[in-house]
Amino acid sequence: MNDDDDLLNNIKLDDDGLATIFSTCALFRKEVSELPQMLNDAAADKDPGNMFMRLFYIALALGQNETALDMQTYALKHRSIYRVVSPSAPKIRLLALVGDGDPIDNTPIDFLVEHSDIQLDLLFISSENENYPSVSLTDYDVIFVALCESAKNRPVLRKLKKRLLFWRRPYINHPEKILNCARHKTAQLLQNIPGLFTPQTYRTRREQVGEFMLPLTLRPIDTHKGESFEKINSPDELKHYLNHHPENDEFYISEFVDYQSHDGLYRKLRIALIDRKPFICHLAISENWIVHYTTSKMEFSEQKRAEEKAVMENFDGDFAVRHGGALSVMADRLDLDYVVIDCAETQDGDLLLFEADTRCWVHATDPVDIFPYKPAIMQKAFDAFRALLLKRQKAHVLT
Repeated sequence: MNDDDDLLNNIKLDDDGLATIFSTCALFRKEVSELPQMLNDAAADKDPGNMFMRLFYIALALGQNETALDMQTYALKHRSIYRVVSPSAPKIRLLALVGDGDPIDNTPIDFLVEHSDIQLDLLFISSENENYPSVSLTDYDVIFVALCESAKNRPVLRKLKKRLLFWRRPYINHPEKILNCARHKTAQLLQNIPGLFTPQTYRTRREQVGEFMLPLTLRPIDTHKGESFEKINSPDELKHYLNHHPENDEFYISEFVDYQSHDGLYRKLRIALIDRKPFICHLAISENWIVHYTTSKMEFSEQKRAEEKAVMENFDGDFAVRHGGALSVMADRLDLDYVVIDCAETQDGDLLLFEADTRCWVHATDPVDIFPYKPAIMQKAFDAFRALLLKRQKAHVLT
């Protein structure tokens, strides 16, 4: 496909529909004991595309990532479009544009629409793949650009950016704005906002790392979930770090900000900005300055959960009010319909930004018996996402 071709508009759905397969969200709710039978069921699927894609998701659930990617490759040789959420009476037909490979490079959108009246199909596209499926954009009400900023996705996002004028459906998230979610670009974009502190972040090569002032934080490009993310306090620590990451030539460097609370703990909030309005998704409280919900052991601490419950239930009248100005300006500058931020509060009470991205996990899959306060609060975010889709759908009809 050359640059003059339309990426999506000229292809047509051949059959009357797609069989629904379990994706990450649905499998997340399954017991491990159920997976062997699901493997057998998937292997018996007479549709080879669905069979391999089902095996892809099951292998991911089992932690067999290499096998999973092999299964995905086989699936995409048969078909590039798959249905993962299929309500009995869909009100919104949503098409998400996703990239092949590691799922972390895509917005986990199925978590946002489960148990709703939103039908979700995933269309896998890449800069190399010219064999697009038989699908027409007119079969959908809204398109969601779910490819996240990454080295693999950048060429695709740039190509999609050129096609926007030719799309005949409303879409969520402009590809060019997604490119601004690169850590160094976000840091540049969100400087000089009253009440917001965004640490200076730079993309630099290995040979230039030693030029920066210590202490600093360091991570390889295109890594997430704290992978190889460390605080560097001295030249010796820097030398040790680089020696242990010989495969990496480029890194993100950020100034270190101590945001430890008065009780010695670290607190990080995840907030979804949906149609530029903030919705809290969780509060993680940790003894470690690198805060991740999965390692903060919230499920084992009644005190931590009580604090999270209070913060989440009072978010609209407390945190969102105190930081409303900064959140509003941030949303305007990011200019994305859907984006998620990880943030904290500085010791001076300002909003401290760690990351703004479209890949972050927003979900309601925590055990209800341990986190009974979460479903109702998370439903606010899911309702806001649905309202955003309906708003775009209606605006398109009116035009």
